[in-house]
Amino acid sequence: MTKPTPTSVGTSADELSAMAEILRSSGNYRIQRRLEPRRIVAPSDDTPTKLGLFIDVETTGLNPYDNEIIELAMIPFTYALDGRIFEIHDAFEQFNEPRKPIPAAITHLTGITDEMVADHKIDPAEVASFANSAALVIAHNAAFDRRFVEHLSDVFSTKPWACSMSQIDWMDEGYEGTKLVYLAAGAGFFYEGHRAAHDCRAAIELLAAPLLKSGVPAMQKLLENARRPSWRIWAENAPFDLKDILKARGYRWNGDDNPNPRAWFVDVEDHQREAELLFLSKEIYLRDIELLVHRITAYNRFSDRN
Repeated sequence: MTKPTPTSVGTSADELSAMAEILRSSGNYRIQRRLEPRRIVAPSDDTPTKLGLFIDVETTGLNPYDNEIIELAMIPFTYALDGRIFEIHDAFEQFNEPRKPIPAAITHLTGITDEMVADHKIDPAEVASFANSAALVIAHNAAFDRRFVEHLSDVFSTKPWACSMSQIDWMDEGYEGTKLVYLAAGAGFFYEGHRAAHDCRAAIELLAAPLLKSGVPAMQKLLENARRPSWRIWAENAPFDLKDILKARGYRWNGDDNPNPRAWFVDVEDHQREAELLFLSKEIYLRDIELLVHRITAYNRFSDRN
């Protein structure tokens, strides 16, 4: 016989919350709640707001030039310039049938089958119309999502972007890892993961919540970092035997099929640019050299267009 749950014997939500608080305050338990729709917080009349758009894609693989989107979700929400999040709007959710069967590993990860996406197609015009009014597009791993959706619609190449995974120092704030499910656990809730809309809702909840150490909304930190420009320096034709030095310094290799050089590159803050170029000329190339340098802002960050 199935043992009845507390709610099935008449325990109210308030009573459950009180029980959870007793356990939490004892110091011997960590409590996780199921993610529920956020209570709408109305801004004051004089609070200027903007429309954010959280986006997530499930795909057949990692390469946007070879693989395809099989599910797209977008959830708009209003936010203030100081990072407070107010109303969360209805989601856009669509499946897309790829040209080839979905790999078994992807189905295992996402739960999305060939039968679920059969005869479904994402309409780029609908996507553009839905996303057009957004002042900022956010994804958890924007370097992945942006490259896929820019193949879907040009509207995403006209928007500033932010990344809730890389543009908040989660580790410094006391969280373990940067995966969405780990961050949710650290924030005290759980959710149905690896489906696009569920991931969007969980990420918005994280952005709205105060960070563990600083106590400010995570969205505030995200906006601060998204607004800050940086520089991408390309170390083209760097000596092969010095690759380990570059890797240790934070350089990454671009071997993808995209418009950028097949070379090592690094992103640095504005005040680090000249020092990094001096390092390359003195320690890597052993001569004065002019290198390809791109200014990165929210409008081209996480895109292949830099």
